[in-house]
Amino acid sequence: MANTLDEETGPIREEGKDINVIAKQIPVKVGVGSTIFEVLLWVCLIIPGVIFLLKKIKAGTYLRQLEQKINHDASQIDNYLEQRVVILSNLAKLVDKAVTLDKETFTAIAEARSGRPNTQGLTDEERIQMGNQADTINNRLNIAIENYPELRSHAEIADAIKQNSYLQKEITAARETYNDTVATWNQQIQVWPTKMIVAAKAGYTTRIPFIASKETKEKAKEVFF
Repeated sequence: MANTLDEETGPIREEGKDINVIAKQIPVKVGVGSTIFEVLLWVCLIIPGVIFLLKKIKAGTYLRQLEQKINHDASQIDNYLEQRVVILSNLAKLVDKAVTLDKETFTAIAEARSGRPNTQGLTDEERIQMGNQADTINNRLNIAIENYPELRSHAEIADAIKQNSYLQKEITAARETYNDTVATWNQQIQVWPTKMIVAAKAGYTTRIPFIASKETKEKAKEVFF
């Protein structure tokens, strides 16, 4: 039998292909077959019906716990984003004392910090927007510091740059953890019969992983060296 995917004969796409995240929540649905399956368990024998009921209760508990973990992982991203915006705000003030920054930088900082009370969580869209704003602020500060390389010798500025770099790595790691949990959720709610039936009755949908902004993806294609 020949290989289904043959790298020797193709087809190949020489121009390559850019990958995008599909921002779509797909509801979990089960058909009539699942209903018949459950009815038969109770009609034929009581014990299989009871066992399946207990499995559904366990599956429901598992999915609710997984949902809480997704929320926890998202809050970790929020915490790091807030810290990064604060650090960038302090860095902007330090740089502004040495050289004049454009007003748009401080406007971006104000927008990033005027989000929501600390007791509430960000939505996925707000989280992405806040991350994009932080990246925009960081890019503007980098341009200013590149134009005035002597700024890097200032101890406070150097320390703020170091903290910003650390937080960006933490944000990346937190996003990976979040994406892993979302992937687990998207897989588990499709496991038939128990989890899928529970998910469908609860009205669960697939979740959307982290999506990088168009600006970030375009910058990743640039030549840095």
